Amino acid sequence: MAPEPPLLTMFGITKSFPGVRALDGVDLEVRAGEVHCVLGQNGAGKSTLIKVLAGVHQPDGGRIAWRGEVVTPASPIAAMRLGIATIYQELDLVEGLSVAENVFLGHEHTSAGLFVRPRTAREATARLLARLGHREIGPDAPVGTLSAAQRQIVSMARALSHEVRLIVMDEPSAALDPEEVDNLFRTVADLTAEGVAVIYISHRLEEIRRIGDRVTVIKDGRTVAGGLPARSTSTDEVVRLMTGREVEYVFPERPHRTTLPTTAPVLRVEGLARAGEFAPVDLELRPGEIVGLAGLVGSGRSEILETVYGARRPTAGRVLVDGAPLRPGSVRAAVRAGIGLAPEERKAQGLLLMESVTRNVTLSTLPRFARAGWLDRRRERADARRATRELSLRPDSPDAPIRTLSGGNQQKAVLARWLLRGCRVLLLDEPTRGVDVGARAELYAVIRRLADDGLAVLLVSSELPEVLGLADRVLVLREGTVVHTADARELDEHRVLDLVMEGSPTA
Repeated sequence: MAPEPPLLTMFGITKSFPGVRALDGVDLEVRAGEVHCVLGQNGAGKSTLIKVLAGVHQPDGGRIAWRGEVVTPASPIAAMRLGIATIYQELDLVEGLSVAENVFLGHEHTSAGLFVRPRTAREATARLLARLGHREIGPDAPVGTLSAAQRQIVSMARALSHEVRLIVMDEPSAALDPEEVDNLFRTVADLTAEGVAVIYISHRLEEIRRIGDRVTVIKDGRTVAGGLPARSTSTDEVVRLMTGREVEYVFPERPHRTTLPTTAPVLRVEGLARAGEFAPVDLELRPGEIVGLAGLVGSGRSEILETVYGARRPTAGRVLVDGAPLRPGSVRAAVRAGIGLAPEERKAQGLLLMESVTRNVTLSTLPRFARAGWLDRRRERADARRATRELSLRPDSPDAPIRTLSGGNQQKAVLARWLLRGCRVLLLDEPTRGVDVGARAELYAVIRRLADDGLAVLLVSSELPEVLGLADRVLVLREGTVVHTADARELDEHRVLDLVMEGSPTA
């Protein structure tokens, strides 16, 4: 029998923005019932490609064939009507609405086209959730009360409510713990068994081998390899295709020392606690030192960082910089004392997406550029450019809207903001989430160089190799309690996992 024609074919897709050639001839072929993984470094063009497919952007050239017919989705609604749904990394759910209301938002069940029928929507939502194997999610539950994994399932149910044949998933596992990732993969397997195709975008190469059928690699806006077998293509080969060179996934060398730096702590946390989130924490952070917080999702890691930064008010304890206590719950006091935060959700919490790279970098230093009531934009632009060039932010275009940059370069812009501010304590929450292998190595080198130059760094990451590879010391958290503190060289992944799963507090 002749092979079934592809469900989707994208050929020679091009797309340019002012000063940027985002896509320069991308080819992609997806078959019904397969998981097709799209890989590439940040800035390679993955996000632009899926937005072209989703109807968010119109291509400048090339051809899209859907089920054998040439199409050009004019909008996300048009793409959905064709049977193509996109689930972005930042889920576009309305927290104040129920699950059923989110699933049928924009195409509500109505009587005679006039009156909404909530009961019908709830019943249809329950059937969709059962189809996805998640009957535990109630159709009436407010989306704001759901976990990250459950919200992913709601987004899938919304896609299936349109009877889609292709679902695009952009970094779907980024905020999930290992058990939730396993559940997600089971759901994807059930969908593909029904003939639904999935385009899966992830920087976690181990996931590609577990879930993928075929792989397409994009570099500099072009397809450099298409249709590779996901399970038999080596990691070295994938990395070489993504970067154009052999890359060693290594961390920069730590300073050779056997004791803590002799300088006084720049940051001291004494008995800091928030009821219901984390128990009293004590730690010291010296200039030039990287301290990591390791633990499972929900262990209190991010909450500690946000409390140190003043974004959350502690119920006990205090934060001191150079021996002086900070006003609790005051971001302004923390920033003035020299503390900067690169938050976990950089788009929602760390960036003004409609503003330029320059304005995002100078956000914490704008008074510096005031002259007699006017803003010295030339000096602002020049200072921002120096900061971004120090971090090799690409493209080197200070006037470009920050939303047009890849995730890795957006993260660099956040770091450049605090470099320009001259902060002395840098709090990093998931600094490489959504960042590819090549760019990760670059960020690791930047973080270590900043520490070597005297910056004190407090690091949170869900990836244990990252914490153990970057940090000098590690605090291991379990259910909001520090259960172990040690030099990073004394720990390995197995030991940390033992501690976070069933450890008891130790010194």
